[in-house]
Amino acid sequence: MKVHLPSYRQLQTIVCGLALLCLSACKSGEKLYNKGRYDEAVHTFVKKLQKRPNDTKALQLLPAAYDHSLQQHEEKVSQLLRSNNELKWESVRAEYRSMQSLYNAIKSSPAALKVVQPKDYSAAITGAQENAAEVRYNRGTQLLDNGDKASARQAYDEFTAAEKLVPNFRDAKALKEEAFNIGVVRVVISQLEVRSPYFQFSADQFRDYLVQSVQRQNINRFVQFYDDRFAAANKVPADEYLELRFFDFIVGQTYVDRVQRDVSREIQDGVVKDTSGKETKKFITVKATLFLTKQTVVSKGLLDYRIIATANSQTIRQNRIPGSFTWLNEYGYFKGDKRALSDEELRQIGGREMAPPPPDQLFLEFTKPIYSDLERELRTFYNNI
Repeated sequence: MKVHLPSYRQLQTIVCGLALLCLSACKSGEKLYNKGRYDEAVHTFVKKLQKRPNDTKALQLLPAAYDHSLQQHEEKVSQLLRSNNELKWESVRAEYRSMQSLYNAIKSSPAALKVVQPKDYSAAITGAQENAAEVRYNRGTQLLDNGDKASARQAYDEFTAAEKLVPNFRDAKALKEEAFNIGVVRVVISQLEVRSPYFQFSADQFRDYLVQSVQRQNINRFVQFYDDRFAAANKVPADEYLELRFFDFIVGQTYVDRVQRDVSREIQDGVVKDTSGKETKKFITVKATLFLTKQTVVSKGLLDYRIIATANSQTIRQNRIPGSFTWLNEYGYFKGDKRALSDEELRQIGGREMAPPPPDQLFLEFTKPIYSDLERELRTFYNNI
């Protein structure tokens, strides 16, 4: 295979391009330095020295950029330590991490190490993390001592933060589980009452699907939904009770509208010639009778729901949600001359009489919008507790 080597002119172009790129990198580092963006300048100079260890400008400006950067971060640390911010140690850790990033960058470049002796902040980072975790842990225990659900949920977040800062910090994991068990709201969903036993199976389907859906969505980590039969069998302590009842529902209210209409049109039916041979269009009137039938089956109702706090039997939310479903079937035929029908009337003919869906299916159909609205209201209500 023949290998095509670049020409002398092409090599010149490549070398010049690389030189311009290096010059640009050095200038950008100097520009960052002049703007006081010392962290970025340090990283830019180090990258430059990794490619060109003898670059004069980078070797000259890197020590000053590093010193200025440390001074900025150390001053920020001093300000934070003097502040009354209870969570200041997390910000202190962030400053130490920035300085450690500079340390790691310089350590990666032998050329940079010849002009700068970077300071290792790994121990300072560890100390700041320990202090930050201690603060979070103490805040969590204080909140947990309040004994109420809202405080327990806040305590859970504090113990989570402590564990994130320092894994396995003291007994934060066990206290986090305790806080969760105190802070969680257990909502038991009742059986769905309907006045007609015929629809009980459909109502149970509606409720079972609702239970499964809200459990699957995990609306809020501190809210757990239970089927009341499961809760009773497993002795789940209910904090709130969601009571469901269908109110004033009608299934399968049927209307049949029949229309009979006579129609006629004047249409051309050939041509006739007079004695002189002149042709004239011939028009006739055609007639038909149109028979149209419209079947309408309406199902509708209201779902009454109440959320009850079991501690004091107080209703904390209540609403009635309407739902409806209309089944429609239209068909028609005609007698007479089809040419009498308009395009719209032609579209109306055809079809046949049909039996509407069974009542249990109509029940499920009219409850679909109710289900959507109820699920949305529960999500809104429980999302921000």
